[in-house]
Amino acid sequence: MVLHHTAGDSNDGNNEGPVTVIVDVKAKGGKTDEFEEWMDGVIHESMKFEGHMGINIIRPSNPSSPEYTIIFRFNTYENLMKWEKSEVRREWIEKGRSVTDGEPAVQRQTGLEFWFTPSSGNASGASMVPPPRYKMAIVTGGIIFVLLNTLLPLMQNATAGLPFLVGALIVVAIMVLLMTYVIMPAVTRLLRPWLSKKKLF
Repeated sequence: MVLHHTAGDSNDGNNEGPVTVIVDVKAKGGKTDEFEEWMDGVIHESMKFEGHMGINIIRPSNPSSPEYTIIFRFNTYENLMKWEKSEVRREWIEKGRSVTDGEPAVQRQTGLEFWFTPSSGNASGASMVPPPRYKMAIVTGGIIFVLLNTLLPLMQNATAGLPFLVGALIVVAIMVLLMTYVIMPAVTRLLRPWLSKKKLF
C-alpha cells in the first residue's frame, strides 16, 4: 500500500525479484476508527493485484500518537507498479486525505533486504532499517550452504523417481518457502542484536 513517495526514494524500476514496501502513516486525531476502515479498504484492494505477497500492520502502542506502519510485498517491481499506477489506488488515496495526518513516509527494499524485513512489527511501531548488506550476505550464504549440504540431498532422494525438471522445481519451491516463512524469520530474530549493530566489533 504505497501512499506517496518520499524524496529519498531512489529506486528506478530496474530491480528484480520481490519488493518490500514499508509505509509509516499517521491517523488524523479523533479519526482512528475511520482510518482503520479506510486502511482495511486499501489493503483488500491491493491484495486483488497480481503478485501481492501479503501485508503486516504495526498498530500504534500510544493512542495519543496514532502512527501506523504497514509492510507489504509484491513478487516483482513490475507488479508493484501495476498497483501504484492503478486508478483504484488513486481513488483510495483521495478518500484517505480526510483521515490521514501529513504525508506518509515510504521505504522500498529489494534484493537481500526482502529476506530481512520482519514479518511482524516491534512494539513501538518505529521504522525498521535493514542491516548492512555484508551481514545479510553472510547470513544468507551460511543458510544456503547448510541447506545445500543437509536438506537438498534428502529432497533429491525423495524426488528421484520424477523427471529432472519436475524434481528440480519441487526442490526449489520447498527451499524458497522454507527460507521465506520458516528459516529467515527465525534466524533474523535470533541474530537481531548482531544484525542491528552498525559495527562488527
